[in-house]
Amino acid sequence: MADPDFFQRAGPFRLSDLAEIGRAEIAPAADADAFVHDVASLESATETDISFFEDTKRADLLASSKAGFCAVRPADADKAPNGMTLLISKQPQLAYALIAAAFYPEQEGTGVDTTAHVDASAIIDPTVTISAGVVVGARVHVGQGTRIGPNTVIGDGVRIGADCRISSHCSLSYCVIGDGVAIDAGVRIGERGFGWVIDSNGHSPVPQLGRVIIEDRVSIGANTTIDRGSGPDTLIRQGAIIDNQVMIGHNVEVGESSVLVSQVGIAGSTKLGPMVMLGGKAGLSGHLSIGAGARIMAKAGVYKDVPAGADVAGSPAIPVRDFWRLQAQLKKMMNRKGD
Repeated sequence: MADPDFFQRAGPFRLSDLAEIGRAEIAPAADADAFVHDVASLESATETDISFFEDTKRADLLASSKAGFCAVRPADADKAPNGMTLLISKQPQLAYALIAAAFYPEQEGTGVDTTAHVDASAIIDPTVTISAGVVVGARVHVGQGTRIGPNTVIGDGVRIGADCRISSHCSLSYCVIGDGVAIDAGVRIGERGFGWVIDSNGHSPVPQLGRVIIEDRVSIGANTTIDRGSGPDTLIRQGAIIDNQVMIGHNVEVGESSVLVSQVGIAGSTKLGPMVMLGGKAGLSGHLSIGAGARIMAKAGVYKDVPAGADVAGSPAIPVRDFWRLQAQLKKMMNRKGD
């Protein structure tokens, strides 16, 4: 059970309603009118809770669970203990996620806090929530249903779409934000990129005259930084998922539905195709092209282009098969040396 000091629970829900919410089917002979009171893990669930099972290597968890309800794949239905009511789904974790969101909806605020400062020229939809200490600059546009957390600063001219969630202590400048974008605490968007003319008499900054364009349904984790472009724009395409503490340099393009795990760093002007996946602490040098569906393992150092669909690892990054062969050879060498 989630801590009620932090999360407010809705429900209970009828099983038939949860099946619709979770895009699942009720198992034959199950009581569609049964009430479900909460979500929980298989280990902690009780007879009034719903959980999910997807890891076939841990069938023992399902067999021993006290959960009254569970979302499972069709092939796993026979693994459930007697008395457990099942929702059948090809993606049980997705079903559980949708159901959990129904039990614990994000809390809606209303209006503009009296301590916020909103410039008179800003255009703010009346359904927008602006929390304590927020500063909204001149000519800002904020769309319907967007929520802005405490002490966030929205710079002059910024445009924010509908149904966005911007957490506390963020700063947004020189950017255009689409609809349904989630921005967690401490994010910095639109700061100047790292552009300098290197000279023996002293380094001179190059004016950064681009923007950051963030398309619809992007998620940006806490304390991530996305620099504005130097002339061309920095572009984050729709559906991209960016974890905490990621650094995205100027003019970078992140492809549609790409996933960047924590502490990834991408240098300026590198382009990622759609569905690229970058493991934690991967580093990409500038002006690279990373093809669609490429996967770059954690802590990889990428210094040259990666073709579409390729898997690379190591620093400098090489194809994953070559990387593991190299590790095996090194292990053999070490063993021989020990002899």
